[in-house]
Amino acid sequence: MLEKIKNNSTSILLGLFLVGLLILIRTFEETIFYDPLLKYFKYESTTMKLPIINPIKLFVSMGFRYYLNSLISMGILYLIFKDTKIVKFSMLLYIIFGSILMIWFVFTLHFFGDENKMTLFYIRRFIIQPIFLLLFIPAFYYQKKMKTDL
Repeated sequence: MLEKIKNNSTSILLGLFLVGLLILIRTFEETIFYDPLLKYFKYESTTMKLPIINPIKLFVSMGFRYYLNSLISMGILYLIFKDTKIVKFSMLLYIIFGSILMIWFVFTLHFFGDENKMTLFYIRRFIIQPIFLLLFIPAFYYQKKMKTDL
């Protein structure tokens, strides 16, 4: 067991570094990214109106954060599975899901903002947090396990 850890020590350190980057993005999100909804959703937002938002600036900021998290997540997936096919497939999924979520977010914000605050909250969570990584790891692990069992 210790020998296996020694042989994979660079992968483990790189993995910890990438997870650390995800943590840093989350820790400094208020200073790095434009998102007036961060403070809005921290407080009782059911009675308050949505804050004044620059939609283009918010779209660019959230898109940048999503794709930054996605790149780091794909690095983690590669370190775990050592398979470029998984990384390419996850890249395709990240692009598709990111595009759908961003369009859905902008559409909801523009047309139904105050009426659908919780919808905005959850769409935004999928965009700004690396939730897909938490879904992809067990899915790809299961897929790999099923291939080896056959």
